[in-house]
Amino acid sequence: MGFAEDHLIPLVDEGLGNSAYLLDLGDGRALAVDAARDLRDLHAAARRRGLSVAYAADTHLHADFLSGAVQLAHETGASVLASAAGKRAFAHRGLADGDEVDLGGLRLRALATPGHTDEHLSFLLLDDGQEIGVFTGGSLIVGSAARTDLLGAERTEELARAQYHSLHRLAALPDHTPVWPTHGAGSFCSAPPGAERITTIGAQKRTNALLAAPDEDAFVRRLLASLGTYPVYFDRLSEHNRRGPAVLACTPPLPALEAGQARALLADGGQVVDVRPAAEYAAGHISGALSIPLREQFATWLGWLLPDTAPLVFVAGEGQDLEEVVWQAYKIGYERLAGHLAGGMSAWRESGGAEAVTAFVTADRAPAGPYLDVRQEAEYAGGHVPGALHLELGELSGHAADAPAGAVVACGHGERAMTAASVLERAGHTGVTVLDGGPAEYAAAHGLRLDTAHGGAR
Repeated sequence: MGFAEDHLIPLVDEGLGNSAYLLDLGDGRALAVDAARDLRDLHAAARRRGLSVAYAADTHLHADFLSGAVQLAHETGASVLASAAGKRAFAHRGLADGDEVDLGGLRLRALATPGHTDEHLSFLLLDDGQEIGVFTGGSLIVGSAARTDLLGAERTEELARAQYHSLHRLAALPDHTPVWPTHGAGSFCSAPPGAERITTIGAQKRTNALLAAPDEDAFVRRLLASLGTYPVYFDRLSEHNRRGPAVLACTPPLPALEAGQARALLADGGQVVDVRPAAEYAAGHISGALSIPLREQFATWLGWLLPDTAPLVFVAGEGQDLEEVVWQAYKIGYERLAGHLAGGMSAWRESGGAEAVTAFVTADRAPAGPYLDVRQEAEYAGGHVPGALHLELGELSGHAADAPAGAVVACGHGERAMTAASVLERAGHTGVTVLDGGPAEYAAAHGLRLDTAHGGAR
């Protein structure tokens, strides 16, 4: 077949910052690359084209989401393509460097590109021997390369050096070759901010600071300097993906729970996750609930702040999509979903359940007292309120005692700050105020100029 650009359909998960790809092979069949367990968008794209997925390729053992390859194999009979070195414990075609797969006209060549993981492969798409594009997974990404510290601190530099050679191997492809990475802006796998998710080899040779490094040592220094924190659930999912996620027969249920049932679950070690918007949570919530508003980043904070072993009870607002709650949880391996509170907070109040409120104010009404910034390090460094204490949200549970009493808790808009306030309240803090807005609004309201010094960081 002749390849056309519209044969490739990127499927972007904005919350995790990742892209999967569906490639129309031109004969009613398709190749899926780095598909996640939540296959709703992929199935919809396949239906629109009248396609059946014949191949499901994974570039690496993902740490940030559960792979959908096993599910696709079950549903469509897709052949799973992955690195033989990954030692996956389910049926797949194990590939080594240089191996090729005939897709029916197009060919897929495996290129060993370790660094992000040991067994990482990139997949070079060929049409009559010509390079059509390369699926680079967590190797070469737009403006950077994916992080190399997921296998432990003792291996970080070794893998960074492997990443150097992998990137330079990819950079030897023709400049016009499209680059189709998995990780993009919003991913905690070290993707920089920016709107672009697809690039070319030539563009990266001109603009990627890692490829511009004069030597391997400089490359390693630059890459390691870019590594921020990442969600703790990343440490579990690679092995889960090696074993293979369980096949699901349908969308898992989220049963309705009466207030008494929810109360019994909480007494037995369950956790309450309130998925309503921040303002609704602030106005009244179950004491001890964790606020994680249902939005694109929901899965990240669920996996960062709660264990996957506790039964979860969800409190939702009117009209919120409970199916979305389920799939966001399941795509990162959270399957102990006890149910949702029937009737929401109204039912909880009617049952006599304990309720709490949290102050949620705009910048002009915020007190001038201690300011706690819970954004990521790069965001904080880009501009923060002078004198702000900096504790990232993902690390706050372990440092709640370091938060000042009566703090104004802030992020960029208010969602993460409300989550942080719920963490602090669970740890015994009272009198917490959440800023409805970000540092720029607060600084303007209080006659301050944003600071870029690091003095306020813990």
